Amino acid sequence: MIERQIRKHVESRLFKGKVLLIFGPRQVGKSTLVADLLKENKYLYLNGDEADVRDLLANTTSTRLKTLLGRNHIVFVDEAQRIPNIGLTLKLFTDQIKEVQVIVTGSSAFELSSKVNEPLTGRKFEYLLYPISFEEMVNHHGILEEKRLLEHRLIYGYYPEIVTSKGAEKELLKLLANSYLYKDLLTLEQINKPLILSKLLKALALQIGSEVSYQEIARLVDSDYKTVDKYIDLLEKAFVVFRLPAFNRNVRNEIKKGKKIYFYDCGIRNAVINNFKPLSSRTDVGALWENHFIVERLKYLQYHQIDADMYFWRTTQQQEIDLIEETQDGLQAFELKWKRKKTIRFPTTFVKNYTEAKFDQVSPENMEDFLC
Repeated sequence: MIERQIRKHVESRLFKGKVLLIFGPRQVGKSTLVADLLKENKYLYLNGDEADVRDLLANTTSTRLKTLLGRNHIVFVDEAQRIPNIGLTLKLFTDQIKEVQVIVTGSSAFELSSKVNEPLTGRKFEYLLYPISFEEMVNHHGILEEKRLLEHRLIYGYYPEIVTSKGAEKELLKLLANSYLYKDLLTLEQINKPLILSKLLKALALQIGSEVSYQEIARLVDSDYKTVDKYIDLLEKAFVVFRLPAFNRNVRNEIKKGKKIYFYDCGIRNAVINNFKPLSSRTDVGALWENHFIVERLKYLQYHQIDADMYFWRTTQQQEIDLIEETQDGLQAFELKWKRKKTIRFPTTFVKNYTEAKFDQVSPENMEDFLC
């Protein structure tokens, strides 16, 4: 079994008097992680996708909850975003049944956060589980084996079922992209134009690595700026895509409000545009590598609890740096190259204005230095 990076963090928080919330996309392994964590314990499992569970937990009392628990001291609520008033129910657990540990998973940050943030203020620990990471696979079968699989990862991604189902990747990815991935989004009242959502995803998938214009995308998908903005926000909260803003500190000619959009998984991105060709037959290898490294770096920073803000940098003269990280230690600039160059020059404007920054070129040759 592939051990997940956040397991030890979650385990260390058990029975500390707070609800444990684990967010992440559907099919990313949240339920498997919790089941493995609790495999030697007796616990009550409640699935928010089931109608009777929703009815049971939507409007309840501490007395009813105690009856439901029986002798269990752990309760696992899966897909909790589907349960009305779940925040108030979880508050009853933490305030009235303090000896019980509650673990909650959700595949929609938009729905679950809005339901639990206020009731559970000061009563929760939150974790985000991504598709399997490069580092997790290195820990599982070694750096040599995982780097040999790099092309496969850029094409099919890191969803657990994809990683463990050799030969069926294409079929499973299409199922995942067309079914599970949008399940929560399409139930939201805000999504009243599913065809626009489908067109929008394809437009975003074709623009990874490029600066995104909402006005241009709106024209492409026959919609308007506000709808595009709203749908991208919802896609981000459903863990399909994420935005990388432009870095600027008021240096002349820096782009101030630009943004790039990347997918949390390259396999999902390729499924959206139905392109599973080998890298030798593709024209988007550089963009795939960029998406792959940035999302793997995002996983690394969060799993290692490193507080960092991520940006790209560009000037109106098209000088560009692929990735900027800002931490309490300063700035680090990354130039991402699929084929490593012997020497690389970072833009003079950036170097002169941010003298404290560190600079690195990252290619498949040295990727492990930044992801493990």
